[in-house]
Amino acid sequence: MGAQIRVYKRRIRSVTATKKITKAMEMIAASRIIKAQRQVAASSPYSDELTRAVTAVATGSNTKHALTTEAENPTRAAVLVITSDRGLAGGYSSNAIKTAERLTERLRGEGKEVDSYLVGRKAVAYFAFRERKVAGSWTGFSDNPSYADAKKVSAPLIEAVLADSEQGGVDEIHIVFTEFVSMMTQNPVDRRLLPLALKERPQDEEGGGPAKAEALPLFEFEPSAEGVLDALLPRFVESRVYNAMLQAAASEHAARRRAMKSATDNAEDLIKSLTRLANAARQADITQEISEIVGGASALADASAGSD
Repeated sequence: MGAQIRVYKRRIRSVTATKKITKAMEMIAASRIIKAQRQVAASSPYSDELTRAVTAVATGSNTKHALTTEAENPTRAAVLVITSDRGLAGGYSSNAIKTAERLTERLRGEGKEVDSYLVGRKAVAYFAFRERKVAGSWTGFSDNPSYADAKKVSAPLIEAVLADSEQGGVDEIHIVFTEFVSMMTQNPVDRRLLPLALKERPQDEEGGGPAKAEALPLFEFEPSAEGVLDALLPRFVESRVYNAMLQAAASEHAARRRAMKSATDNAEDLIKSLTRLANAARQADITQEISEIVGGASALADASAGSD
């Protein structure tokens, strides 16, 4: 029994050490979520206003541009997948990869070739293990991206959309990331980045017909509408990629915090279970020792009585 008690105590020490690690990681992730949320809140208005500006320029002109005009027969698409560099975040990265796989299958079903661009070591490892071709990959900043990182990721995407199909250009750009909804909810989503889908007029809630159209302002483009769109294209892609990377970072921290909290709770339950087993083993050991003492005393008493 003594050996069994030592085994239980050794396991309790091991689980306790693991619990301290998971608790520390939970607290670190919780502290980083606040910063990530603030960054998302700060970048979203800029990204939304830039999208609104691009929409206004595209609506006020008849210029055909890669930013707003869909190809008649699209044959190639780029898919940017954002995952994490580190693990211990539950199903965060795997859910994003599954969403990217479904998107890739759908695009290929439409007869389009797909070029994959990856952010995060988890996506890079997934594609490398399956020996799949990758157009570009970046690692090392998934949990704390900067605008410089977004520019670095966006540059080859912009080059691809501006290039001709014969030179490896793409007709569409899609992005897969994990949208941060709340501390408990993060949803992997896929969005088409380019060409930009111009929003239709909203429907009247009461009558079901089209609502009254807003009076659109009149624009004068200098030097031209195409020049304005050319200038807005890199800013638009960079802002959307940056916002997606920030949302993914916030989602990663939230997923890691939730996973580490679950691991800490499981460690506490395991410690309680092992403690009960150790107490039961110690009680059995004590009971056995008492039985042996009582039996020995009884045997001595019987031997003494026989000699008399």
